[in-house]
Parts: sequence; C-alpha cells; structure tokens
Amino acid sequence: MRSSAGPFTLMRSGMRGSILRTGGTAALTALILFSVHPAAHARDGIGVGGAAALGLLGGVVAGSAIASANNGYYPGRPVYRAPAPVYVEEDVGPVCHFERRGYIDSYGDEHIRRVRVCQ
Repeated sequence: MRSSAGPFTLMRSGMRGSILRTGGTAALTALILFSVHPAAHARDGIGVGGAAALGLLGGVVAGSAIASANNGYYPGRPVYRAPAPVYVEEDVGPVCHFERRGYIDSYGDEHIRRVRVCQ
C-alpha cells in the first residue's frame, strides 16, 4: 500500500505553518500598533503633517550644513608644469662591482665572501 505523504509534503506543511505563524504575528502587531493611537486635539499644537514637514526641513538644513562643511575652498583647476631639466655628468672614475669569492680558512672550512672589485 502506498503512503499518500510524499517526502516533500512534510516540508511543505512545516514551511506553511511557519509562514502562517509569521504572517499572523505581523498582522497582530500591525493591528495593535495602528488601532491604538491617541485622539488628536487642536490644543496639542502642531499636527502630524506639520511635524513631518518640519522634520523634512530640518533634515535638509542639517544635510546642507554638513555638505558645505566638507567642501572647503576649491582653489581652481590644477596646473601641471613640466619639471625642470636635470643634467647629470658621468663619473669618469673607476668602475666597481661586487663578486663572490670562496676561500678556505685555517680550520679547513669553506666560506664565501663578497669582494669589491674595481677596474
């Protein structure tokens, strides 16, 4: 006899339960937050729209102040000049280089030294 529950049925039902649980929790939270709000009175001062407009205006003012503080005086376009010419005189002295030379000391150990050789 074949079972009607396939391998994916359990996974689907488990996922469906978690999605329904998450969605239900979100709907309940939204219902609580949006249904319970105090009544607005004219004596409270500024309304919601005015508060939003002032917040937006304050954000624009603060943002422009920060932007202008970071952008200091700009001196203009950079000017690139060619470097001054450099004249190098060749040295006519001896040409020297280093060579490695091996030697054996008095104990019979072989060592390699770097020796300066000039021609």
